[in-house]
Amino acid sequence: MVNQNNKINEGLDISIIMPVYNGVDFILKSLPPLVAMMERGDVREVIVVDDSSTDNSIEISKQLGASVIPSGGRLGPGAARNKAAHLAKGNILWFVDADVIVHDDAVTYMNEGFSNNEVVAVFGSYDDNPPAQNFLSQYKNLVHHFYHHRGRKEANTFWSGCGAIRKKEFIELGGFNVDMFKRPSIEDIELGYRLRAAGGKIMLYPELQSTHLKEWRLLNLLHTEIFCRAIPWSRLMLQQTTMEDDLNVSNHERIRAGLAGLFFIALLLSFFGWLPWWSFVIVILGAVTSNRKLFSLFYSRKGIVFGLMGILYHQIYYLYSSSAFVYCIFESKLMKK
Repeated sequence: MVNQNNKINEGLDISIIMPVYNGVDFILKSLPPLVAMMERGDVREVIVVDDSSTDNSIEISKQLGASVIPSGGRLGPGAARNKAAHLAKGNILWFVDADVIVHDDAVTYMNEGFSNNEVVAVFGSYDDNPPAQNFLSQYKNLVHHFYHHRGRKEANTFWSGCGAIRKKEFIELGGFNVDMFKRPSIEDIELGYRLRAAGGKIMLYPELQSTHLKEWRLLNLLHTEIFCRAIPWSRLMLQQTTMEDDLNVSNHERIRAGLAGLFFIALLLSFFGWLPWWSFVIVILGAVTSNRKLFSLFYSRKGIVFGLMGILYHQIYYLYSSSAFVYCIFESKLMKK
């Protein structure tokens, strides 16, 4: 196995890049596995880009063994990654978020992905065991895990939470578009579109897993999902010549979003007595049935109560995601007038 890995790794020189802003609680857990990879010789370097932290992130990062460079101001993770990319020594730029603990075997899948010279980017998935135990954190993490484990091997987009790109192609394309996305948003998805348009292959390796440390709360989740993802992603998709059919924007997901709309219509009609109560029960069963594979994951990991709660909340997710897309359609029509 070692000889095989060495053969795959020939010419592969990895620089890990982690943007950090006041992330001490995270990097104490996320940096040691990456530094261990560097010490084993699996990667060349671990670069922390400090985005003007006011805590002791710089000192802790250095103590843990990472190289630290300043971003030069409060620029956000996209601009911080861009700056480190130009200074990185490796020919592969592996971006890892500060709140992500990469599994020890991740380099194996990274090597496998880049063994094909046509592949310009590789990304992985969250595992199914996040430390935050509140409902929304578990729900969000498991949904991400679910979609990435069912996505196409050759992906249409990119994920910078734990994903790598060949440095040459990254620099040639100008890196993350920080003019379009001035705050953390879908800059990685947009970069993935440009990589594909330039003829590069992007590979999804769900086995390349990491543990997500983020704890989600309702207001934070809704703001992120709607204003940082759903709306900008809808705008981006409407600019494309074809609609994407993968991950959580696949054709099957659009059908499920439509069923979620019927779910809420039936809920309102039942509430006002315009439909018998049992019709709403049928709609609930329909929601569970149409999302049975996701429900199965919820149920297997957290039990029947979480499973039902997860599927019910997932209908809300469909509702605000679809509403964001419809809003962007009207927005684009108005802009053309």
